[in-house]
Formats: sequence, C-alpha cells, structure tokens
Amino acid sequence: MQDSYLHRGKRKILVEYLRSKIGITDERVLDAMNRVPRHLFLESVFEDYAYEDRAFPILANQTISHPSTVAEQTALLELNPQEKVLEIGTGCGYQTAVLVAMNTLVYTIERQKNLHVFSQRKLHELDLRPKFQSFGDGFLGLPTFAPFDKILVTCGAEILPTELLHQLKIGGTMVIPLGKTDEQILMRFTKKSEREFEREEFGAYKFVPMLNNTDQ
Repeated sequence: MQDSYLHRGKRKILVEYLRSKIGITDERVLDAMNRVPRHLFLESVFEDYAYEDRAFPILANQTISHPSTVAEQTALLELNPQEKVLEIGTGCGYQTAVLVAMNTLVYTIERQKNLHVFSQRKLHELDLRPKFQSFGDGFLGLPTFAPFDKILVTCGAEILPTELLHQLKIGGTMVIPLGKTDEQILMRFTKKSEREFEREEFGAYKFVPMLNNTDQ
C-alpha cells in the first residue's frame, strides 16, 4: 500500500471531524494525525475505511483504537517537544507514530511478540522511530530510562499499576484507562510529589485489557 492523494484527502477530512465534532483543540495532535498514514498500520482489507472513526482488529486478537480515542488520549498528555514519553502497549505502532510525529522522545513496550515485530518494521519503514522500543511486561515499565515526563497506557487496567507512577517525574502526568474489562474510565494522574497525585476523570471507554508478563 502507498500513501496516495486519496489517503491524504481522507486524513484531512478525519482531522476536521476530530476538530469540529470531537472537540480536539491541540493543533500539534491534529497535525501529527494528519501526517501519519493510519491505513499503513492496518490489513489491506480495511484500507478503504481506515480514516473513519472506527476501531479495527490487528494481530494477536488486539485492536487499533478509534482515531478519536487516539486524539483524546494524546491531547490529555499535553505534550511538549522533546519530552520523554513512556507508552505501554505499542500495538501495531499507530499511536507510537503519532507521538513520534509530535517530536517527543518515545519509549514504548509491547507484550505480544508478533505485534512488537510488526510495529518495529512498520515504524522503521515510515522513518517514525521511537527512542527505544521494547518487548516486555508493561506493568514493569522501563525503570532504566525513568523518570518520564509523560506516560500513556493504551490498554485497560483493572488496578492502577503503581510501578508506573514511580517512574513519573514530579509534575509529570499519566493517562490510563482504569476499570473492569467491559468498560474503563479514562483517567489522568498528575504527580505533585513522591506521594501526592492529582486524579481526573474523562469518561467511559472500552479498551483491550492490560495483561502482565509477555506472550510469544
């Protein structure tokens, strides 16, 4: 698949939808999503629908999130250029590509081996390369590279992974869906001190579950 004029036109329509209908106001998020070819992260059978606000199945019985969900989660991070961002759940690499396109230093973890391999190849092909890409357990984070300015968890956790909070810098934020497997609440935690966190809620969503260990 190539990134044609038709694809780019559909992306512009999607971005306008995110701006006018979903209410995304962060122009850096919108610009990144306008530049990242979502269809290249999907199976070819979904190519014609890639710029609709829909989730699609990917490898390992996982899904690529709705574009509106990607935009909303990314906007909640309130990213600045060159910030260190830890992403839990690389998936097919689309969210990772959006973060990299925003000129952030992305450290990303994926527990599914085939998705890890796929996303590595795809991000390399598009020259949207994270600072560090790992196959491993997202619950453990990447303490070697901590602290992080921002942490984004792209899967739903039943319990708050406190190890990730420890890897946030003071003043940093983590965006994470929390709750049971049938529905989660999108949360943002801001680290005020080593023991104090501000907690905000941003509505109900449904994400694939966050699992520990790795899956070959």
